[in-house]
Amino acid sequence: MEELSRRKALMAGGALGALGVLGAAVPANARALWTWSQRGAVPAAGGPTPAEIWDTVADPVIASLLERGDVPKVNELLRTWIRNDQPLPDGLPTDVRDLLEELRQLPSWVDHDKLAQAFDFYKRRGLYLGVLYAMASGMVSTVIPKEARAVYYSYGGANMKDRISKTAKLGYDIGTQNAYVPDGSMIITSVKTRIVHAAVRHLLPQSPHWNDAAPEEIPISQADTMVTWHSLATTVMRKMREWEIPISDDDAEAYLHVWQVTAHMLGVRDEYIPKSWDEANSQADQVLTPILEPTPEGKDLANILLDMGKDLDGTVLTRPLLGSFTRYTLGDQIADWLEIPKEPVFDPLINTFWRPFIAAREFGLNFPGSKETYFLFEEFIRQVVLVYLSEANFPISIEIPTHNRPS
Repeated sequence: MEELSRRKALMAGGALGALGVLGAAVPANARALWTWSQRGAVPAAGGPTPAEIWDTVADPVIASLLERGDVPKVNELLRTWIRNDQPLPDGLPTDVRDLLEELRQLPSWVDHDKLAQAFDFYKRRGLYLGVLYAMASGMVSTVIPKEARAVYYSYGGANMKDRISKTAKLGYDIGTQNAYVPDGSMIITSVKTRIVHAAVRHLLPQSPHWNDAAPEEIPISQADTMVTWHSLATTVMRKMREWEIPISDDDAEAYLHVWQVTAHMLGVRDEYIPKSWDEANSQADQVLTPILEPTPEGKDLANILLDMGKDLDGTVLTRPLLGSFTRYTLGDQIADWLEIPKEPVFDPLINTFWRPFIAAREFGLNFPGSKETYFLFEEFIRQVVLVYLSEANFPISIEIPTHNRPS
């Protein structure tokens, strides 16, 4: 009963602002795991480690919203809030309105020229980025223990197709030409994702299943968010380098910048955001790579992801192909952790032909109009994927959950 009372105290919205209390709730080894110098961040700064911080801006407001029972009303109002320059809908509670107005502000250090360069990079490299977001970032998330448990036991874990559609929306919006300009959607997508994370932080500690499985008291710390960030931005850049895809310094810097801005918009403190790829790789080596390991929840999620194409062909082709690409992209150890079988047909095919395909595609970029042609074709594929994942429910609506995964 004493432990239960302590958990309930920590769940209170006001406690989320008490960093000293939260620091005491962090696992004993969390502080030791984060020794990466903040001098390598966007601005140099000092302060607590990110494992000791959650979201002191959004958490208390969203916790209060949940306790008041106002989430359904807010979700309904926010369904029409989709453009960066769009005013907030009338009828929102004052504290929620004030919060969203604060969260939608871009950082002072945003560089719109770099963001435009990032879109040009997406136009030329969109196929690789899409493949890697799915087969590297998506699958590696299942062997990030804290993330796998948080996803599995939250509401999204009960309907992975719906959850993946919302994740895919973020991945799609970040690669659009107008992502962070007034007529785009990425600011709104980031803000909605951030308040969903705040809701999960309030709800998951109320789940006895998550409490039994998770070592932490509260999920999705700043450190956890940065681990996920590295599973996306850093992992994707590393794989493109490994595949020897030509990437100029300007393109690499622009791609990093769009993810730096996204980290900020998702609530990561600037002092924890890497300021260069060298710093990002150094940080990932410390906070991502060493923590990867299988969990029962992660294996189940991976199995669900590999079955994502069953509505198309009964998984006769898609599951073996997705499994082979996972093994090719992430390596034998992770594939074995996830109990992905070796495929006698697809494994050698991908190993033999993927690099020559990349070389042929890169050669094609030398011809006039190829960049636009590639982009149009790949944009069609992205739209088809979004339609499939969302089951044609457009626009995809990122909404605040009101409960955890049903038992």
